[in-house]
Amino acid sequence: MENASYTRKEVLNKARELGKLISETEEVDFFKRAEEQINKNLRVQELIGKIKNKQKEAVNLQHYGKTEALKKVEQEIDELNNEIDQIPLVQEFKQSQTEVNHLLQLVSTTISNTVTDEIIESSGGDKLRGTTTKNPFIPIHKQ
Repeated sequence: MENASYTRKEVLNKARELGKLISETEEVDFFKRAEEQINKNLRVQELIGKIKNKQKEAVNLQHYGKTEALKKVEQEIDELNNEIDQIPLVQEFKQSQTEVNHLLQLVSTTISNTVTDEIIESSGGDKLRGTTTKNPFIPIHKQ
């Protein structure tokens, strides 16, 4: 078995490089532009403000056990959320968030799978079975 070739610090530096690379993708660029538009949109900001105020009100009502009033405020929050979700700009922003999250998940899964495959291969294991060593309990079929 080979000795370790990279230090933790070197791997983290590569991870930072990868992070910078990801931050310069089309998906992240679209996300940043969508977020900028969200921040400039007065109607969206007004609705966000109303939602935050209603959420604070809900926390207070819950704290004081005002169940009926809490239900009413929670319904108002749902209505405000539905209203904001109908705005095309918000839909685009949420879609861009989903795409960035998907890209990050894809990168994470790819790294994990690559590490697993490298461990299996370097230990003489079987990638198809996902085992790191020859398992004495798995029969070897004659070919």
